[in-house]
Amino acid sequence: MTPSFDLSGRTALVTGANTGLGQAIALGLAAAGADIVAVGRSAPTETAEKVSALGRALHAIPADLSTTAPLADVVAKARDAVGDIDILVNNAGIIRRADSLDFSEEDWDAVIDTNLKTAFFLSQAVARTWVGAGRGGKILNICSMLSFQGGIRVPSYTASKSGLAGLTRLLACEWASKGINVNGIAPGYFATNNTEALRADEGRNRDILARIPAGRWGAPSDLAGAAVFLASDASAYVHGTILTVDGGWMAR
Repeated sequence: MTPSFDLSGRTALVTGANTGLGQAIALGLAAAGADIVAVGRSAPTETAEKVSALGRALHAIPADLSTTAPLADVVAKARDAVGDIDILVNNAGIIRRADSLDFSEEDWDAVIDTNLKTAFFLSQAVARTWVGAGRGGKILNICSMLSFQGGIRVPSYTASKSGLAGLTRLLACEWASKGINVNGIAPGYFATNNTEALRADEGRNRDILARIPAGRWGAPSDLAGAAVFLASDASAYVHGTILTVDGGWMAR
């Protein structure tokens, strides 16, 4: 049987799709045929225009994902607007930097709540609709190289992304028998607004590139293929994996 990467007729709910990696993932899924529900605090105006240019539809739902309060409403609004959700991408995330000796409880809670707690409870809310309807679905969690490594000065981010990788495996174990695939993508160093300062620092940029076997920063579009694979029927027997898209960084 020829593996199918076609997402025609499917709808993907993507959090944090307004810019950067989330936008690239949404566009990749749209190019494969999926319609998009974009959830986040900022209006995904540019993403909507690009999705439309691909011949697909985007429905935006404003929500502050730093708390679980809006999640039930988000899922209900999405289903009212577009029908069933077929794919969930937990991409929204934040980072706070400080030495661990000085790191505040406020910054700890803010990152854990957004990156880990919201991802779990949104996954739960969507999965409940699938189980209730007797159908399966696809969940993609956007992890990090710090799902595997320690990093420095980002204790809550490292904890959240390590936790998200563990949560990916746990949910895969619980939900695979229900027809739900739960997997993760761990991006490496990508050229986005978040890494502009690193790329502008000649020394840091040189050191980072020296560690990447591919010899370049990732382009956001480099994530599209991995996202389409894990969202499509081609990955029907893939459960609980964390796919690194890092130019070989983790293999070094």
